[in-house]
Amino acid sequence: MTSTRNSPDLLAVLGGLQDDFLATIPLVDPATRVPWCGRWRVKDLVVHLARIHHWAAGQARRRQETPLGRGPFVLEELYATCAAELRETLTELGPDAEAWTLLENGPASFWHRRQTHETLVHLWDLRTAGGLDLTVDAWLWADTVDEVVTVMQPRQERMGRMEPLAAPIELVADDAGRTWLLGGTTHPAATVTGPADALALLLWGRATPDHPRLTVDGDAGALDDALGRRLTP
Repeated sequence: MTSTRNSPDLLAVLGGLQDDFLATIPLVDPATRVPWCGRWRVKDLVVHLARIHHWAAGQARRRQETPLGRGPFVLEELYATCAAELRETLTELGPDAEAWTLLENGPASFWHRRQTHETLVHLWDLRTAGGLDLTVDAWLWADTVDEVVTVMQPRQERMGRMEPLAAPIELVADDAGRTWLLGGTTHPAATVTGPADALALLLWGRATPDHPRLTVDGDAGALDDALGRRLTP
């Protein structure tokens, strides 16, 4: 599996994660349930990530993508095609090209980061659904947490998809030396401490506060309230 290091080259990291996702597809029965993704099966997960890569490539080029159709698809072929399209698009454009982003117009490098974390979370989905381990460096999971705290949650609030939290939640990644305040800058109502991957999975709805590698101090009700909001799209 991918072993990443603390590097600003997220496009290279994205490529490695995509390669791992593609290599895992034939290892997991496409009918396997992905219970933390509603009614999805593995086949739905693969098609979803392929569609997101295709869509993001269009956003980076500032044009609406051509729909992929309804299928049925050959999963490995579909994912390989869309993953390559995204990488090739971002490589051709360069990091400073003007692109459409989730924050209006911005640099194409926005999609280096966004698609890295999209792929990482769904790679975890795929491998975990199949009973397979995933080893990724703590710094990358910590950046997944950072993206939720600094980009996703504020955007959800700004778009009216969630109400502001009554008090922020402190998140402490004890394996990455990083701390965040989710939902504000005042004194936190609760503190969650643990490894960066468990914190990231908590924010993305793949883990719960009683995860064995997480410790919660303070107002557990405030934490439950925060996690019940739409922190991510």
